[in-house]
Order: sequence, then structure tokens, then C-alpha cells
Amino acid sequence: MPDIHLKHAMYLEDEGKFKEAEQAFIRAGKSKEAVLMYVHNQDWDSAQQVAEEHDPDSVADVLVGQARFAFEEKEYQKAESFLLRAQRPELAVKYYKDASMWQDALRVCKEYIPHKLQVLQDEYDREMMSKSTRGADTLIQQAREWESSGEYIRAVECYIKVTPKVTSDAAVMEKCWVKAGELALKFLGPEKACDVVQMVGPRLVDIKKYNAAAEMYLGVDMIKEAIDAFMEGEEWNKAKKVAKELEPRYEPYVDERYKEYLRNQGKADALAGVDVIGALDMYVDRGQWDKCLETAEQQSPKVLHKYVALYATHLIKDRKIELALDLYVKYGAPPNPQNFNIYKRIVSEILNMHDLHKAEAYRTWADLRTMLFDLCENIVKSSEANSPQHEEFETMLLIAHYYAARSAAMSHKSLESVATKLTVSLLRHTDIIPPDKAFYEAGIICKATGWENMAFVFSNRYLDIVEAIEEGSLDMLDNSDFQETDIPFEFPLPEKPHLSDSQHEEVKEWVLAVSMDQKVEQVLPTDERDTYEASLIAANTGIRSLPCVISGYPVLRNKLEFKRPGKAANKDDWNKFLMATKVSHSTECQDVLKFIGQWCGATPNPSYSFQ
Repeated sequence: MPDIHLKHAMYLEDEGKFKEAEQAFIRAGKSKEAVLMYVHNQDWDSAQQVAEEHDPDSVADVLVGQARFAFEEKEYQKAESFLLRAQRPELAVKYYKDASMWQDALRVCKEYIPHKLQVLQDEYDREMMSKSTRGADTLIQQAREWESSGEYIRAVECYIKVTPKVTSDAAVMEKCWVKAGELALKFLGPEKACDVVQMVGPRLVDIKKYNAAAEMYLGVDMIKEAIDAFMEGEEWNKAKKVAKELEPRYEPYVDERYKEYLRNQGKADALAGVDVIGALDMYVDRGQWDKCLETAEQQSPKVLHKYVALYATHLIKDRKIELALDLYVKYGAPPNPQNFNIYKRIVSEILNMHDLHKAEAYRTWADLRTMLFDLCENIVKSSEANSPQHEEFETMLLIAHYYAARSAAMSHKSLESVATKLTVSLLRHTDIIPPDKAFYEAGIICKATGWENMAFVFSNRYLDIVEAIEEGSLDMLDNSDFQETDIPFEFPLPEKPHLSDSQHEEVKEWVLAVSMDQKVEQVLPTDERDTYEASLIAANTGIRSLPCVISGYPVLRNKLEFKRPGKAANKDDWNKFLMATKVSHSTECQDVLKFIGQWCGATPNPSYSFQ
């Protein structure tokens, strides 16, 4: 009988007579078939009614069918409701997932089947990673939803997943990572917050969001990392402020890094404010010597003179001797023993220079004199006072003064004899002055003044010295003309002659011509001491006279003494110089007198010498 009812029911269903078919299915004991018929025809109410009355197990099927239909009609909330009533949340998750409605899928999963949430989350992440920028938008959307529902750990995880793999927008990444840090700091406790900041901090630095990174670090008391981030972003004031206020032990660290940064960037001017020596060294490396000395001048004399000496050494190597001299004229010559070789080199180079045997060379000689006078005055007050070095520099000062006074005198015919005496007096110092140069100049100036005997002796000596230079030995030098004088027999031989070949030939020809002239004697003039007139030491008695400060000749009578012991002048030479100065108003001669006043301890007042 049931089979007949079943066949009749199916017939009625095909005929569209659903109510009669329902009765037939029920009579045939196939109430489930009646439910499915209504489901198939989407007559949900009838399906529900039959299921509830005749087949309670089919109620869920009706709800699932209704849900499927609702999903197809995009009535998602209604569909979800049906499935939850049917106790089929996994189907809701599936439908949402198939519709790419991941947030709803995750929401339902979290609420109804939480044990499957991690698997679904991983599946979602893989899906998102393959979708580039859309992935970033979706991750952010999901993060916000987690956040709004109080799921802060999951929100943080979503924000952290926004990386260069899913977006190239640095601003988006910064925003997400900062948000992750903020949520962690606010809701996840210190330990988890530290973990999150340690993850996002370096990322922020990588995308050059240094301030954001530093603020993150400060939020979890990672002071050094915050300082490093500020420094990485060249926010030096902020780095210093953090160190000073929160962790003073890092102040030297910040200072050192700042100096290193300025050095690497070549910012010498800024470096000068924090590391003067570093800045000065940078100026030196760049060859910015003027800036170097200008900055060093504001420091201690010790610092200044370290760099003056470096610059002077540099100039000497470049053969710019007069510029090196200018430095010590400008900044003074300290009595530092480590500088002594520089001073000696300057003196030696200038003494070896050509074309300084003239009036126009005054400034060079005066500058050399100024440097050496300053040096000697400073040595007197130092531990080097009265040492052999001191004596050597005093001799060099005397030589420089003679040369300066000679240049001043060469401008005036009335001082011709003074200029000649000074040149002759310099022969006492051929252990310091190049000897061939000294004798050559003495010879030509004596010839010009008409002192022919002396000119002949000195020019002859010049030729002998050049021969000795060429032979590299003094052994064959005839010293008979200079017995019982204070002109040295022993002196260092220059590597090469001072004069050009043409100048040398002129001297040679003149000496040859004079040798034939019976009027000229190869003898040096003597004075009342029966001694060579320019010698300070009397041949017979060994008494040493003082050299005249204006001519270099020995002061024998008509002596003019100065306040400083050991300084005197021949009154005739002194008055001659004063008169020429008065008549000519020569600034060079005035400068010589002014220097003598400083050196000898007397004011260069012209009136007193005529008393």
C-alpha cells in the first residue's frame, strides 16, 4: 500500500498538486520526501511545517535550503540566521568564504567554531598575500574589525602583516605599524608590547620613519634604540634631549656619534661647535687653512700654534717660505722646542733666496727679524733661556736685523757706507749664511762703494769657495787673507753654488782684471787696534768689542750705549742713519730705528744722540 501512495504522491507532485502530494507522501511514510518537495519548490513555510509535524530531523535541511537560497539572493544576514538555527555555523563560514566575505567568515568562525579559527586565519592570510594592494586594504579592514571587537592581539597581528609584500605605500605601512605599536602598548601588557615594538621599530627605520620609530621605542623604555632612531634620522637635538633627560650615560655616545656624522658629512663649521680639534683637522684635510686658523685663534694659544705649525710645514713643503714667515709674523713665534726646526728652516730658506740684496727686499728681512725677535723674547721667559738654541736664534736675529738695516740703507746714497759695513759684518756669520753668497755680496758692494782692496779679497774668497763647493771639500781653501779676523774658516758647504754661471763669470773676469792692476792690494784694512777693521776681536789683545747695532762694525770710541746691556752703536754711524731718516722720512729707516728701540731698550728719539 505505501508504494502505491508513494507513486501517487510523485504523480501529484509532477502535476503540481503539492498539497495533495504532501498528504500522499505522509500516507506512504515518506514525510521527508514531502519536505524536500517543498524545499525544491522553495515553499519554505510548508517545508518547515511538514518537517516540524512529521520529520523533525529535516528541520535543519529546510533551514539550510532557506539559507542557500538567501545567500543566492545576497540576503546574507538572513542566510546566516537560518544556518545558525540549523546549528550549521561551518556552512555559514563556507558560504561567506566562497563569497570572499572573509571578515564575516572569520567573525562566525570565531564566535561559533573558535577551534577552527587559526586554520581559517592562515588560509585567509595566504589568500591576502597573493592580492597585493587589495591585500593591504583587506588586512587593514580586518584589523579594524578585530580592534572594534576588542580582539587586540589579532588586530595587532593584522596590522603587522601590512608589509612591502602587500603594499609599496610607505605612509600606509607607517600608519599600520604605529597602530600596531599603540594597540600593543595600550592593551597587550609590557612584555607583548616590547615584542611588537622590537618588530615594528626597525621596520619604521627601514622606511625612514625615524621619529615614529623613536616614539615607539620610548613607549616601552627602549631608550638607546630611540636615541639610535633619532640619530639615524639626523634628529640630533632630539637624540641629545632624550639622552640628557632619560639616560645621561648615553650623552657621550650621542656626542661621539654626532661628531662622527659631522666629520663624515664634511660639516666642519658645525663640528667646530662640538669638537674643535675634529673641525680643525677637517679644515686641514680640505686645505681650508684660513678657516682653520680663524677657528683655532678662538682657542688656546697651544691649539692655535699647533695648526700654525702644521700650515707652516705645509707651506715650506710647497716652497712658499714667505707665506710661512707671514704666519709667525701674524700669530707670533712661541718658544716650543718642537717648532725650532720650522723657524730654522724659514731662516735657512730666506738666507738662501735670490734677489734679496736690494732696498726692495726690506719687508722680507724685516718680517724675518720680527719673527726672530718675538721668538727670542719668548725664549727668555721659557725653560730654553740661555740654551745653545737660544744663542743660535739670537745670532739669527742679529743677521736678520743686519739684512733689514742694509735694505733700508740701500735706498739712500748717504748711507752707502752703512750698507757696505753691514754686508761686510755679515761675513762673521758664514757658518749660518751661505758663504759664497755672503762673500759675493760683500765683494760687489765694496766695489760699488770704492773699497777696492776689500772687494778684491772678498771676490777672491768667493771664487775659492765656489771651487770648494764643486770639489765638496774645504781642505784646499786658502785662509791666509783671514788670519786674525773673526770670519770663520769652517762652515757648511752648500750643495751647489748660489750664483748663476753668468754672474760667476763676471766676478771671475773682474778679479782677473784687478789682479793685473798694481793699485789694488790683496789685503784687508786695519784700524787703531792693528786689527782688521770689521773684526770684533782685537788681534793682539783678544779683547772683544761690541758690534754696532746700526753698522755691525766694532764699537771702539764715540760709543753710544743703550739700556739693554751688550747693545751699543758707533756714534758716527748712528747719527748718519738718524740724519738720513730725518731728511728722507723713509718709513723703512724709521722702522729700523723703532726696532732698535725695542731690541736695545731705548726709545728711538733722534734728539738724544746729538748731545
